[in-house]
Amino acid sequence: MSRQKNQNYKGHGLPKGREREGEWDFYWCDVSWLRENFDHTYMDEHVRISHFRNHYELTRKNYMVKNLKRFRKQLEREAGKLEAAKCDFFPKTFEMPCEYHLFVEEFRKNPGITWIMKPVARSQGKGIFLFRRLKDIMDWKKDTRSSDDQKDDIPVENYVAQHYIENPYLIGGRKFDLRVYVLVMSYMPLRAWLYRDGFARFSNTRFTLNSIDDQYVHLTNVAVQKTSPDYHPKGCKWMLQRFRQYLASKHGPKAVETLFSDMDNIFIRSLQSVQKAIISDKHCFELYGYDILIDQDLKPWLLEVNASPSLTASSQEDYELKTCLLEDTLHIVDMEARLTGREKRVGGFDLMWNDGPVSREDGAHDLSGLGNFVTNTHLGCVNDRKKQLRQLFRSLQGQKKTPN
Repeated sequence: MSRQKNQNYKGHGLPKGREREGEWDFYWCDVSWLRENFDHTYMDEHVRISHFRNHYELTRKNYMVKNLKRFRKQLEREAGKLEAAKCDFFPKTFEMPCEYHLFVEEFRKNPGITWIMKPVARSQGKGIFLFRRLKDIMDWKKDTRSSDDQKDDIPVENYVAQHYIENPYLIGGRKFDLRVYVLVMSYMPLRAWLYRDGFARFSNTRFTLNSIDDQYVHLTNVAVQKTSPDYHPKGCKWMLQRFRQYLASKHGPKAVETLFSDMDNIFIRSLQSVQKAIISDKHCFELYGYDILIDQDLKPWLLEVNASPSLTASSQEDYELKTCLLEDTLHIVDMEARLTGREKRVGGFDLMWNDGPVSREDGAHDLSGLGNFVTNTHLGCVNDRKKQLRQLFRSLQGQKKTPN
């Protein structure tokens, strides 16, 4: 993308003092570049970049929980316990090592249950382990102490200790979680879009609590599962449409509507919890990858939010999803200024929050908030854009097979 420059032009998006080293209007950057360069980069009015400056308020596991706890207390003060209970969608969590003594106190109240330890700033399942005994984490605690003695040289890696969800919903005896995409264009005011497509990621091994050391049983990350000797990508992913249809056949449409409405609540409340903390720069947007676990009672739990969800495809269906996701994201970012600002749907995205809840075209407003309000979300419903792309792929493949 390029624009005509005037004689006094200083560069579209450039590190200060380096105007000649490369000019850009749109940058899908990684978070490490953002950390090193954002505060030193001049950006023209029209320039867009793919992360908010302090995105980690939502995407680092410890900060996410800290902000959700603070927001829940705020809701309880301002609107009562019933409203605050709408934030009870994340497991009991302690930051380690700073909350170690609080964790030990909680641990001793409930002996025998399973806990999971996660490094706060790593991804793809790295560094995660399950435990049931305090002595199982003593080596970790000793490691952090030795690091603390040298804290000027080696920063301590923080972890979170969480209640492990011991009763996950299983399909074919296997555990799974959901990857859902939320696009935020602004935090002040909050403007968020929910993508219709996503997928369920399955473990490769049947679920059991008898082997808590087996990562192929308990971690659904593709980066972990693909190292399994008998891994097959087709068996480890379902598109959300298929998942929704499966649940409807087992539990009925009403139960499924309730589940997906509860997930809508997770997306909105989590974004609201960081709304005042995130620096809402007009140049920034963010495509988040939400990881949601469903338990046997059809209750959704927020596991984490990813700032850089993987866009690598593991199958043709996955490729079609992520191709459409990227294209639709660019349409909403709207570098060409084609949108009117009144759209409720762009490609596979539905506008779910625009400084307040957005109703479906056939939904009636409920001024009490999210109570009986029919939110403009269609997660797991048919995405016409994806269907059109699949037809195009098949058409092109047919042309390749046709002899000259």
